Amino acid sequence: MWLYVLPLIIQVLLIVHVIKTGRNQIWIWVLALLPGAGIIAYLAIELLPELLGSRTTRHARTYVKKALNPGGELRQLAQRAEIGGSVEARQRHAEELLRLGRHEEAVAEFRRTLTGLYEHDPNLMLGLARAQFAAGAVGDARATLDDLIKHNPDFRSPDGHLLYARALHAEGKIERALEEYKALAAYYPGAEGSVRYAALLRKQGQNQDAAEVLRALLDQAAIAPRHYRRAQDEWLKEARRELAALKQD
Repeated sequence: MWLYVLPLIIQVLLIVHVIKTGRNQIWIWVLALLPGAGIIAYLAIELLPELLGSRTTRHARTYVKKALNPGGELRQLAQRAEIGGSVEARQRHAEELLRLGRHEEAVAEFRRTLTGLYEHDPNLMLGLARAQFAAGAVGDARATLDDLIKHNPDFRSPDGHLLYARALHAEGKIERALEEYKALAAYYPGAEGSVRYAALLRKQGQNQDAAEVLRALLDQAAIAPRHYRRAQDEWLKEARRELAALKQD
């Protein structure tokens, strides 16, 4: 009998715990509708992290919470942005909109942050350009980045530089894009800059230059730390594919 009664008792106690501790009410439904899996999930996500306090369990908790309630964090960020109205709250809301693929809304939210003392904040302007590019407004993204540098001449961002080169490429401004990619490939911390540069060189029929860029990248990766090769695995594979295609051209 206890095999049947004990899980029910635990289930009820955990539901009470959810209510008393003010946790997300979705746990009540999880525990009620999925008693076995729900109990395990609640213990692993809500209780164990408090006891262990490790970074791994905190990340696992965040991941599962997003899986259980994918729009929950966005709603919370939207409320904070609306109620508090702080630049930081609006920026976090805009970043989450962008992450979720709601690009037009992200553009609008970034624009709302660019006021007053923050009218020309470089990080906010870069966020706006990212959202504009993702929304397909590549000309607007490039113009925003031009304004960013105009008002913040000392600001440096490899990712912003890469975005600028990509925007020029998407606009069909090939010569300028090649110039930016060439400068970028010399210092960009990842492999993406060099791979995109080589791919554009190949499209322009500059196969020898493209091959040199790719060989230099792969030679550097061969002696780089293992964590770099793991982090850049997809782009390094793309570099090898591009180099193999060049040999067949």
